[in-house]
Amino acid sequence: MPLIYLSCAWVAGIFLGSKFNLPLALVLTGLIPLPLLFFLRQWRKIIILTSLSVIALFAGAFCYQSSLPTVNEHCLHFYNDQGRVEIKGVITADPEIRDKSTHLHLSATEIKLDKEWQEVSGTALLFVCRYSSYKYGDVLLVSGKLETPPQLDDFDYRGYLAHQGIYSIMHYSKIEILERGKGFKPLEWVYSLRNNLSQTLAEVLPEPQASLAQGIILGIRGNITSSTYDAFTRTGTAHLLAISGLHLSIVAGILLSLGIWLLGRRHYLYIWLALGTIWIYALLTGMHPPVIRAAIMVSLFLTAELLGRQRSAITALAFAAAIMVGISPQILWTASFQLSFLAMAGLIF
Repeated sequence: MPLIYLSCAWVAGIFLGSKFNLPLALVLTGLIPLPLLFFLRQWRKIIILTSLSVIALFAGAFCYQSSLPTVNEHCLHFYNDQGRVEIKGVITADPEIRDKSTHLHLSATEIKLDKEWQEVSGTALLFVCRYSSYKYGDVLLVSGKLETPPQLDDFDYRGYLAHQGIYSIMHYSKIEILERGKGFKPLEWVYSLRNNLSQTLAEVLPEPQASLAQGIILGIRGNITSSTYDAFTRTGTAHLLAISGLHLSIVAGILLSLGIWLLGRRHYLYIWLALGTIWIYALLTGMHPPVIRAAIMVSLFLTAELLGRQRSAITALAFAAAIMVGISPQILWTASFQLSFLAMAGLIF
């Protein structure tokens, strides 16, 4: 139960920080109840939990405020809508294949101003041709117009990208590959494995089974035709195309059974095998919020098994939410995060 209270206080603090600009000194108010320990020793646990919850609340608010970008000349979106620019950067995620284009997440490192290169930080979303050869870890020289994401009539596209830390977009720019293989090596290996598995599925299965398998197993939905999407939507089964906690639970169950059969229960090797493989699979499928939530919950359950502690679904759910909003506070406002946690809470209760 203490972990539930602390997690809820942290998430509430993130939300509070989005509404009010609170000073960091408020964290110290969590120390106010501590002197009561000398007079009310029978309430020791409640006093300590209250103190920690207040600290978590205001620490969460400060975490949100510190995550907001400061707009200055070292920030990439400072140069939005100012004509053509040249930037250097690294592709920091596996390219996303869509119906008519491919999306690249470019983490900018330098921008050319008055014929001189200047350090800059920020992520731009590049729209390139659907069939392109760009990969995770490529260092690119990009020339084009940095634009502020548009505000669409029926969709808050600007807010959607802002929640991912993206404030600039570039459409079909001139791109030159400067270097390859400059990403995080283990992640580069995972993305390479993902692409190889996707290609293997395309070779051994006919369409539309191949694209459906790529979407359901690997989270690559860009190859699914619009007619197939429409068929799933009309029948109310479109959720089957998204990687969810169900997939991860099935993988975890198979791994635990296989690990116990092969390795036995000694030294808990079957738990370490499951933990490692689950996170590799989460990386393979694109680390979407429902998958991350499920991976954290499964990891907490396995850790409880490892330590011989009681397992609780609602504790795992609250702790998963706290970790996710701690890493990326803006995720609290994404639909996939909200629906995933609400659906899971509904199942638990």
